[in-house]
Amino acid sequence: MLITLCYIYLWMRFQRHYTAVIRSALHRLSSGQSSFTFCALKPERTDLPREHALFLRLGDRVIYITEPQVCVDLSKWTLLGSSLICGRRIESVAFIIQATSRQNVPASPYRTEEKVLNWSDYCVPLAYSPGQPYRAIAEASLDNFSRLGVAFMEDRLHMGNGLVPEKIVSVLLRETALRELFEQQQDGRRIEAEPTERRDSPQLPQEEPELPSEHQHMDGHHLHLSSCHECRELENSTILSVKFASVENIPDLPDDYATADEEEEERGRRISGGKPPNVLVFTGGCEEQFQKIRSLLVECVDTDRYAIYHLRPQQALSEPWLDNTLLLVLATDQTLTPQLQLRFLSYLSRGGKLLGLSSSLCPAGLTLRPRDTQSDRICSLTFTKSDSTELQLSVLSSGSVFERDGASGGDVELWGEISAQDEREMAIVRVTHGVDSGEAVLCQVRLETAPDAQGSAGFSELKMSNARRYEVLTEILTSLGLSCELSQVPPHSPVYLLSTDTEQAGRFLCWLRAQAGDSGGVLRSAAGGLKVVWAGDEPPDLCEGECVLHTEPPESFSEHFSLQTYRQHLQTQRLGRTVLYADITSSTMDLLHGMMLQSPQEVGLIAIAARQTQGKGRGGNAWLSPLGCAMFTLHLQLPVDSRLGQRIPFLQHLAALAVVESVRTLPGYEDVDLRLKWPNDIYYSNLMKLGGVLVNSTVTGHTFSLLIGCGFNVSNSNPTVCINDLVLQQNLDTLAPDQLIARSVTLLERFVSDFQLRGPQALLPLYYSRWVHSGTRVRLWSEDGPEAEVVGLDENGFLQVRTGEQVVSVQPDGNSFDMLRNLVVTKTS
Repeated sequence: MLITLCYIYLWMRFQRHYTAVIRSALHRLSSGQSSFTFCALKPERTDLPREHALFLRLGDRVIYITEPQVCVDLSKWTLLGSSLICGRRIESVAFIIQATSRQNVPASPYRTEEKVLNWSDYCVPLAYSPGQPYRAIAEASLDNFSRLGVAFMEDRLHMGNGLVPEKIVSVLLRETALRELFEQQQDGRRIEAEPTERRDSPQLPQEEPELPSEHQHMDGHHLHLSSCHECRELENSTILSVKFASVENIPDLPDDYATADEEEEERGRRISGGKPPNVLVFTGGCEEQFQKIRSLLVECVDTDRYAIYHLRPQQALSEPWLDNTLLLVLATDQTLTPQLQLRFLSYLSRGGKLLGLSSSLCPAGLTLRPRDTQSDRICSLTFTKSDSTELQLSVLSSGSVFERDGASGGDVELWGEISAQDEREMAIVRVTHGVDSGEAVLCQVRLETAPDAQGSAGFSELKMSNARRYEVLTEILTSLGLSCELSQVPPHSPVYLLSTDTEQAGRFLCWLRAQAGDSGGVLRSAAGGLKVVWAGDEPPDLCEGECVLHTEPPESFSEHFSLQTYRQHLQTQRLGRTVLYADITSSTMDLLHGMMLQSPQEVGLIAIAARQTQGKGRGGNAWLSPLGCAMFTLHLQLPVDSRLGQRIPFLQHLAALAVVESVRTLPGYEDVDLRLKWPNDIYYSNLMKLGGVLVNSTVTGHTFSLLIGCGFNVSNSNPTVCINDLVLQQNLDTLAPDQLIARSVTLLERFVSDFQLRGPQALLPLYYSRWVHSGTRVRLWSEDGPEAEVVGLDENGFLQVRTGEQVVSVQPDGNSFDMLRNLVVTKTS
């Protein structure tokens, strides 16, 4: 009795989990020398195979595990599309499915309520043998083969045309079998075609008409030749797919369908367009390329609204992603196999949106032509924006261009052209495809490729166009329905009080305790209220616009700033010794603005942030402040009657010089081409700005209270240029923002001291050796203004220019230097 109960228990448990058992067995035995047969037993059949061959029986459905079945002779089969034999097929399972045309077939008692599977959505049909029984040979991924097998066992596998599947057998398909079949049929053998009967036809006709075309049309199957109008129409009208896959599971869809909770969550994340916010990136399986494309997209689109996934080749052919993708990005220049081309065109036919980046995909109406020049050569691109304005930029060529082929298809719009000698070639096009007006923007210039600092050929030219490259990308992504607006401004993070000097930290804490005690524990600044939290206190409730100032930070307070690195490179007597650090704040200038008149000078207060939400530049301009940018504001007091106090404009020159020298005084980094542009900019050579300085001053009695704000790109390579780009060009170790901030503050303290002792001549020779203007001839005020030659700085720090015999000083306040046009121009708001 006990043995019987145990048997019943094991049988019930096994039956309940037969789906997992089938899939597990297929994965475990697929690499061995075995074949799998899914078979429906006929009612009159009473014999069963040998016990060791039977793996599982479910009602009238059984699974055999047998010796390997070899499919060699295809001489009497009909090939489904000659193009399908071209190219390398993905690693997959070949199988033969057998079906008969029967009516009024009773449903299996084991049929589940799961969704019916259309067999051709989970495989690529290759050839068929008409008649009774109907047989077709196809390929599928191992996961999809298991899905087909489970659906067969549960009597929910659909074939159409009144066909009822009776058997599925995995086979070993000889590599040359399909090619030999193709060659035989090309030699003039009569090609038999399967009738294109309506899907609801009760049975197959006995006669099969001959088709004059080179390839066959099979209703219900994903077959397509781009030159065939009938195939395109058939594809548009018959493709079906499993819908509503869970958003979270797009990269690796589970064996079973999403739960009700997952479906509800997925529906909740849908956007107004009706599709989940999934952006799928196909790179031919290259993980490194996917990471590059993902980083590019993150910099262009609102990442709070979209999920970016890697679509791998087998998933592209098998997983039900077509109806759950907002945008498909093809970012591989490998030749797409016919199966993949068909899959991607099917997605477009359903109204999908696609961005091709150097991809070989070509919908009807277009062909690709190799250019005479090699790929990855710099070329000049003219891109037309939606407002009809044109952008000129330098980009890398993919090595191919588009041509119209005259075939009937969707509309083709020219968006971008490459200039080639006396002609222009199509490089960016917009194409509509399919009855549902799928939209593709296809590019044959490498908009996905950032300038490579280590491949120095053309680096400067490409970097000069890098911001326009992003402008083109965002224009294209916006046209495809994505939001490229800035993400919601992140909330400000806590502020931490850090110190490299115990004595100075003690002074600041005493001052802070007095200030906080008089204001209810809150310090007011332009950034909002700072609620002081002393060691051991519980975190307080915050009002709107307030954030916490921790006087004793935890050991690990930020992944973006290392106090140890900062302390190691800070060699000052006073400046920068007391730090207010925040991962995210409005601006470091705002953080100190309310304290500049009250805080004690001897503590050397500095505010540092990893990211600013409202960074400011000169003249009220915005300063973009992403991660990787070194950003700080330093508090400095100077006597009005001191040498530098009498020449305050020099202070911004000293601060900018300190940043340049923080890199160029490092051993081995002397030739990193950092330079200075009047009045307050830090440049790469004379090409691109990578930083700047802003000085705000207030006079109280006989003392200047100064806030020196500085921001410069260290490791944020895009969208313009950063210091580490230049460092990598020389195969040097990269530098960190906290390291260079400390070195800049150290050098600034030294420069201020030297200036106070010896005046401008103490530093002007070094300054002139780094600036970009020596001997430059400029126009003053406008392109028609008087021509002048730059001489240098006058005794107050103003720019001196010579016009004829006269030397004129140009004050920095309200003026700037236009490097592109060699103009000294008046700044306007």
